[in-house]
Amino acid sequence: MRHNKNFNHLGRQAGHRKAMLSNMATSLILHKRIQTTIAKAKAVQKFIEPLVTKSKEDTTHSRRVVFSYLKQKEAVTELFRTIAPKIMERPGGYTRILKTGFRLGDGADMCIIEFVDFNETYTFGREAAAPAAEAKPKTRRSRKKATDAAEDATVVEKKSAKNAAPKATAKASAAKGAKKTNVGKKM
Repeated sequence: MRHNKNFNHLGRQAGHRKAMLSNMATSLILHKRIQTTIAKAKAVQKFIEPLVTKSKEDTTHSRRVVFSYLKQKEAVTELFRTIAPKIMERPGGYTRILKTGFRLGDGADMCIIEFVDFNETYTFGREAAAPAAEAKPKTRRSRKKATDAAEDATVVEKKSAKNAAPKATAKASAAKGAKKTNVGKKM
């Protein structure tokens, strides 16, 4: 008897089931929405909700714990950089399941599982969280600001425009006549 054993095995052995849930969770993180059967969607929802909660605290330990479940570095990076800042205030319920009907081949109940905060149709009126790209720099090296570089370029351009105006017309007329090549010259 299997009384009070409330775990859907999805017709698979443990290793296959873990790999499938990991792959589906990775796809959900990277694409923000996937289409699957209702049974698999409920299993993925149980699998991914604790990982998203763990991603709210950005520490090395929490990244390693999430990586041990997902097994893909890109998905872990996406989860901690993009998804975690958006769901920071939400106490739970990060995903939703929307039923879409039946599959033509075998009549299985199909649905879409998606992240709640990443559906533009439902979150149109709310403020978006601060972009993750501005929060963390991509490199550790410091760079000049773009405005300083643009100002330097305009100053250099003005100086060179005054000095190079007579030379530019002479070079342009010479360039029309012949091309300069290094053929026949001794180096």
